[in-house]
Amino acid sequence: MKNNIQLQKTFEKTNPFDNSISNQEFEECIFLNCDISNAVLSNATFMDCVFKDCNLSMTRLASASLKGVQFKNCKLLGILFDECDDFLFQVEFEECVLDYASFTNKKMPKTKFISCSLREVNFSETNLTGSIFDGSSLQGALFNNTQLAGSDFTKAIDYIIDPEYNPMKKAKFSTQGIGGLLDKYDIKIH
Repeated sequence: MKNNIQLQKTFEKTNPFDNSISNQEFEECIFLNCDISNAVLSNATFMDCVFKDCNLSMTRLASASLKGVQFKNCKLLGILFDECDDFLFQVEFEECVLDYASFTNKKMPKTKFISCSLREVNFSETNLTGSIFDGSSLQGALFNNTQLAGSDFTKAIDYIIDPEYNPMKKAKFSTQGIGGLLDKYDIKIH
């Protein structure tokens, strides 16, 4: 019988999933330089795990649990995080490429996006209350009825957010980025 629980293991320069796993649990595991692109990780559980220098592009996470998972310098193109299990969903990203990912309808307050590329990411209906976007590029990111109260965009760039459709009480923005809040009015700010 295959061991379905992996505790405190380090996986390096490998694909520990053989491109498809189901119902496996990884707790306090570290994944280094792994190419996991296009893998199917349905119903897998990752608790307090770290992915560093990994390629997870186009990985399928249907009903997967991500609980306290950190991604550092990872490529996460096109991942549908909105397919993940909502229970205790908690992630953070540092120096990652998340272009074309989707977080639609996720509850993820206080999430950190540090120095990330978030091009064309879908944040519709997402709760990002108190989240931080330091040094991140949000070109083409979609914010629609997104909860942004207390979020910090002071060091973010390339965002366009409509304050009429996104609650953002006490959110922080830099004066250089204020144009991203007024884009729909087609006015020039100097």
